[in-house]
Amino acid sequence: MTTEHPQPTHAWPGLDRERLPQHVAVIMDGNRRWAKRKLLGGFQGHRAGVETVRVLLRLCRELNIPYLTIYAFSTENWQRSDEEVGFLMSLFEEVIQREMNDLLKNGVRLRFIGDVPGLPATLQGKMREAERITGANRHVTMNVAANYGGRRELIKAAQDLARRVAAGELAAEAIDEQAFEACLYTAGQPDPDLLIRTSGEARLSNFLPWQSAYTEMYFTDVLWPEFRQPNFLDALLSYQARDRRFGGTTGVVAAAQ
Repeated sequence: MTTEHPQPTHAWPGLDRERLPQHVAVIMDGNRRWAKRKLLGGFQGHRAGVETVRVLLRLCRELNIPYLTIYAFSTENWQRSDEEVGFLMSLFEEVIQREMNDLLKNGVRLRFIGDVPGLPATLQGKMREAERITGANRHVTMNVAANYGGRRELIKAAQDLARRVAAGELAAEAIDEQAFEACLYTAGQPDPDLLIRTSGEARLSNFLPWQSAYTEMYFTDVLWPEFRQPNFLDALLSYQARDRRFGGTTGVVAAAQ
């Protein structure tokens, strides 16, 4: 296992490496449309999407972006066909098993956020084992949002705080943003600076609603399986061109950490 910074392998024209986001979140959209356009069946778009995740993780490591969160399976995705849901659950298990050595070699810490107990028991076991094995890695933390719903996360946080108040461990008046954030799946991590959504859709779809309060949004028509380094560069350049005020009147240069 290594956490050494990799040598740059891509050209990043115009990019200021001193003003990069610390946390990138991604809504990976367009797998099924990509497969349909390619006349592929059997949910091959999802397999192609996995390769894009590998590419993006490698790019984040190259740029020393320490946090990446991907929206892999939402609480609403259970409405899809039993065949597709079953394929996705099997694909999760397959990918975890296959990628473990590379994650360790590249210093990637894997975390699964969402209602993990609501997933199949065998998949839960593989997820927890992957978290344990990669827990000491510090180069990139990749959060995989699986069975994740933003509203459900907020309700869970409220319930956790309510239980503490009822038990006399916490005064209601002591609940503030910090106390609430400590109950979220992303506790201890910075909020996303940049959120990317592919395939032309322009909405959050119940993804990180609290954490994205001041996140810069970037929407692209590129389908997720086709998203590559030039597309990521476009997103980063767009981010660096933003004037981030965080509610104030004095502009803050994007990614000034």
